[in-house]
Amino acid sequence: MQTQDLPSARERILAAALALFYSEGIRATGVDKLIAESGVAKLTFYRHFPSKEALVLAFLALRHERWMAWFVDALNRHGARSPRDLRALAAVLAEWCEQEDFRGCAFINSTAEIAQSVPEALPLCRAHKAEMMAAIARWLAAGEAPRSLAAAAALAFDGAIVQAQMAADAKGREAVVRTLRKLLGALS
Repeated sequence: MQTQDLPSARERILAAALALFYSEGIRATGVDKLIAESGVAKLTFYRHFPSKEALVLAFLALRHERWMAWFVDALNRHGARSPRDLRALAAVLAEWCEQEDFRGCAFINSTAEIAQSVPEALPLCRAHKAEMMAAIARWLAAGEAPRSLAAAAALAFDGAIVQAQMAADAKGREAVVRTLRKLLGALS
């Protein structure tokens, strides 16, 4: 591997933040653990991120970019069989729940965990949810669907994410997906 192929220190720090903040929580993940996981010196860490809060904001921005790309792709894949059928969102949730590292929505989790201590994170979390709803609206009918239908579907999806995260096991998550499918079928 050539030197230019190696991830930069900033990329390694962000990769560590993506994994640790999502799996263990933001408050539970200290700077020392991020430094150890990313393999950078403390000075290098602070050169790229002058505070943990700065890293949290960068984490949320990168998580948003990656998750939205996955979400739109998954919605298009699952909705290909029956376009504009809201039940495709249940299939998207099922796919997400099957991922080994599923721990719910990083933005819902972050809002609950740090909105008071890192108020700059809240606008990023709100923007994420607004973009998710807009993606649903675009998918529903290329912008023709009533915004209220997309908002209802997004609300149901978010509620199902929380329920899936709290489920005790795969069977519990499957039950959440079935319930979401029924609810979305009634909305369609």
